[in-house]
Amino acid sequence: MPELKDQLQSADWKSEKHVPYIDCPDTFKKSEPVRVTVAVGKEVPHPNTSAHHIQWLDLYFLPEGEKFSYQIGRFECHAHGASIQGPDTSTIYTSPATQVEFKTDKPGTVMAASYCNIHGLWQYSKKIHLQK
Repeated sequence: MPELKDQLQSADWKSEKHVPYIDCPDTFKKSEPVRVTVAVGKEVPHPNTSAHHIQWLDLYFLPEGEKFSYQIGRFECHAHGASIQGPDTSTIYTSPATQVEFKTDKPGTVMAASYCNIHGLWQYSKKIHLQK
């Protein structure tokens, strides 16, 4: 039987336009906010049209030594150039990027997922460490 984990694709965000890029510090101070930017199309722009677009970005944090991750946030992209006149008739397009902050006392892994309406689910992760 197919499983969701088998649908998650990953690649290098520098060469693949669907991979969510995670921009955050490599190290952080305990209990201080960690600012994270997640975007699709950092190096290779993703088309953002009515026919081909990123629908959402999810951000998770898996603390070191824990079994389950925490969902930090979700950003949905709703404007893809459509209007009442039809597809790609508007000048309004959502950029698939968002920024959030969270606090933690543990190092761990920041994980992002994105969904392209044509090319499915994509993932990327980045380890972050406590400052000594």
